[in-house]
Amino acid sequence: MDAHALFETTAIAFEFAGVAAMAIGFLVAIGLALYAWRRQRSGRAAFRTLRESFGGVILLGLEILVAADLVRTVTSAPSLTDAFVLGIIVLIRTILSFSLQIEIDGVAPWRRALVTGPEVLTRAARSAARAPEGEAH
Repeated sequence: MDAHALFETTAIAFEFAGVAAMAIGFLVAIGLALYAWRRQRSGRAAFRTLRESFGGVILLGLEILVAADLVRTVTSAPSLTDAFVLGIIVLIRTILSFSLQIEIDGVAPWRRALVTGPEVLTRAARSAARAPEGEAH
């Protein structure tokens, strides 16, 4: 087996792994959502669990598929067209990943610290205020 065939097989393996991750992850996400619904009896909690877990699975699958595209492009005969096509594919998948991450977190990455930092401090302050005197967390 020559190097080109090996890399082509590697790219196909990455593509298979990306699709498999999304397919298996979808089933796991459904299982997690059903578990959340059974424990909490809340459709909202189940839906949120399904959305967050499947969103993460799609992100993982997209990252693996980008790796497949990179392997395929690096091992093919270099051409400006191939580089342009790879750039467009990576751009589209990056935009998808970015919008999925915002959908899952509910906030843009550059604003996450502004949202989570004060929330963490507020929770800690509330927890400390509720604790009986002399008790530490």
